[in-house]
Amino acid sequence: MPLYESQIIRIYNSLSGEKEVFKPITEGSVGMYVCGPTVYSNVHLGNVRTFMSFDMVYRYLIHLGYKVRYVRNITDAGHLESDADTGEDKITKKARLEQIEPMEVVQRYTVDFHNVLKTLNFLPPSIEPTATGHIIEQIELVKTIIDNGFAYEVNGSVYFDVHKFNDVEEYGKLSKRKLEDLIHNTRVLDGQSDKKNPQDFALWKRAEPQHIMRWPSPWGDGFPGWHLECTAMSTKYLGDKFDIHGGGMDLKFPHHECEIAQNEAAKGCSPVNYWMHANMLHLNGQRMAKSTGNTVNPHELLSGENTFFTKAYSPSVIRFFNAQSSYRSILDLTDDGLLASEKGFNRLMEAINALDALEPANVSTFNVSEWRQKCYDAMNDDFNSPILIAHLFEASKLVNQIKGHNASLTAEDLELLKKTMNDFTFDVLGLVNIAKEDSSADKLSGAVEILIQLRNEARQNKDFALSDKIRDELAEVGIQLKDSREGTTFTTN
Repeated sequence: MPLYESQIIRIYNSLSGEKEVFKPITEGSVGMYVCGPTVYSNVHLGNVRTFMSFDMVYRYLIHLGYKVRYVRNITDAGHLESDADTGEDKITKKARLEQIEPMEVVQRYTVDFHNVLKTLNFLPPSIEPTATGHIIEQIELVKTIIDNGFAYEVNGSVYFDVHKFNDVEEYGKLSKRKLEDLIHNTRVLDGQSDKKNPQDFALWKRAEPQHIMRWPSPWGDGFPGWHLECTAMSTKYLGDKFDIHGGGMDLKFPHHECEIAQNEAAKGCSPVNYWMHANMLHLNGQRMAKSTGNTVNPHELLSGENTFFTKAYSPSVIRFFNAQSSYRSILDLTDDGLLASEKGFNRLMEAINALDALEPANVSTFNVSEWRQKCYDAMNDDFNSPILIAHLFEASKLVNQIKGHNASLTAEDLELLKKTMNDFTFDVLGLVNIAKEDSSADKLSGAVEILIQLRNEARQNKDFALSDKIRDELAEVGIQLKDSREGTTFTTN
């Protein structure tokens, strides 16, 4: 029997403002969409926090035995500088400033994004669609919205008619905003005369002559609106209605609000059953901002090359730090907080590494099954990782008590403890056992040193065929030998 049949998850649904029992549309399967990055710069650490939170959600759903289709997009066109449909496309602007092709910008920062997430031990999504790869779907979606009477074309641009939509559906129900309040608080901006109302948003934008990224459409050359992209990609791969849509709190309005409106206008139904939003990441008590210099990127945090932190931190310590706070809470990144997380992480790893040496006893002085269910209860309560970690520390304390002969477990309970600690620490939280990694590295280093010694002996015996064979075959598996006056060293790719 899969675990999900015995575990009841409650998810905080941003749409209702309440925790709701999670019931997928199709039993045993989950469709989840998370808004990915706009690839015009190195991925922001705040975005990484959001993706890390949903990586944990993804991992837990898989652990419970669900078949999960996780879709996380790449925005490589159409994201303008302003949510009011003004300014340049962010990628086009970066290409103009660096005097390179827009797709060079996209490639550079998509690679960076993947490298960062790989370093932090993320699971890849099931599908990672790009906006530029789904232009046809977006054009067809615009046609449908026009045909249904909720959009209009002006001078080659197509806008969503928010007021007309609000006559039949509620615009603002996700962000709890009323259209009347939006009208009252909106000032008329220059360059928006094409719109019937300032609250309307672009589904398709006319490309000016200097705009590089452009595609033909029934309304002339142009490019898709940012909000449209996610609606087209999510429904293509997950259906008109799917289970979970995630993203950062900053996307709730207008991005996710517009997604709901677009889907209802085109498909006649609200697209998502459970809306989840991760909260913001602060740095030393203040919002991260390039303009104030209060910012650090993932590379700087991992390498220690920054002015905010006293040392470099490992990927698992960063993941552990993130998991010690609820995904819905503001997380303040500080040196003291990371140092404390490092100590806690090391303590947890010491306990896990000591598990194999524990001797079973005839009786158990601790109820492992009850403790195990507490771990599930924590994650079932809107993925409450801080409470889960508290239970893992409880188990760490138990391990030390058993080592000191102050507690005992039967062989069966000891195996259940090992399995549960490993499942939640590595499979669900995505942490990596550094001690075991270091041990593997030491073994690899020792094996390569033996081969270097054999190669040196072959060279001394003028057996250059064997010498070259050792060098070449090591190179084939990504180990490069470098000869110098000091001797032979090696690097791994």
